[in-house]
Amino acid sequence: MTAIRTNAAAAMLGVSANTLRGWERRFGYPMPRRTEGGHRQFELTEIETLRQAFAETRDIASAVSIARERGDGPPSGARLRDALGAFREDAADRVLEESLAVRSLERTVESVLLAGVELLAAGSAERAFGWRYATGWLAAATRVAPGASREEGTVIFDGSAPGSSDGLRVQALELFLRRMGLRALTLPVDLEGARVGAALRAVRPGAMVLAGNGPSADLLARLVYGARQAEPGVDVFDYLGALPGTGSSTVKRLGPGPLAAAEQLRERLTGVVLLHRAVSAS
Repeated sequence: MTAIRTNAAAAMLGVSANTLRGWERRFGYPMPRRTEGGHRQFELTEIETLRQAFAETRDIASAVSIARERGDGPPSGARLRDALGAFREDAADRVLEESLAVRSLERTVESVLLAGVELLAAGSAERAFGWRYATGWLAAATRVAPGASREEGTVIFDGSAPGSSDGLRVQALELFLRRMGLRALTLPVDLEGARVGAALRAVRPGAMVLAGNGPSADLLARLVYGARQAEPGVDVFDYLGALPGTGSSTVKRLGPGPLAAAEQLRERLTGVVLLHRAVSAS
């Protein structure tokens, strides 16, 4: 997927950046993604489709309608958004299948599935439908992921709000870890201390991830304390701002993208195991 900034997209369409933003507000098309810095990025294929339709009609409402009809192009977050926005599960399945033919599952999840759901208006029926579709899709992919090929494990304590984008990112993180051959288990963040200890002793994880920004600091502190009592060597990670602004040096932060976070955990876990084996062999 090729993305361009607002000024470049406006120049292609022969309008001002303010006009383009006005179309986005009025029609929901073209709909940009946001970078981590908050900058709009438009899909080049979507802008080109709209440019051609606008040149034919010189009427933006008609052009948007035509562009949506023609908007098959490469599988993208925008195409998935349109399918979910029409409550078309079959069309959404088709977009993801097309993406899997040209991208890895991980890139499909990040660039199409998560991106498409986030483009739907928060609080809308379309967003609720899209979220349920995505969580079902991720659960199905997790069920068919290969079994763990390594002994390293991660327990993820999910404190994200129901129906939130963070909840989908937590699911994606578990899926990616399993596909990397690592053991992964996701639990709710509000478990009783004794039950947390039992889970940790059963899994014996090398890493514990606190995810989402819903739980209180006191709850998370008790969770970290209980985890370190049960597994003294466990590394604790913050994912998606579970512990914002603490400045704690004992809780490491993972990147916001599930693939980057999974890669950080894999590197840390396999590095620790290799170090321990090297020490044991010396």
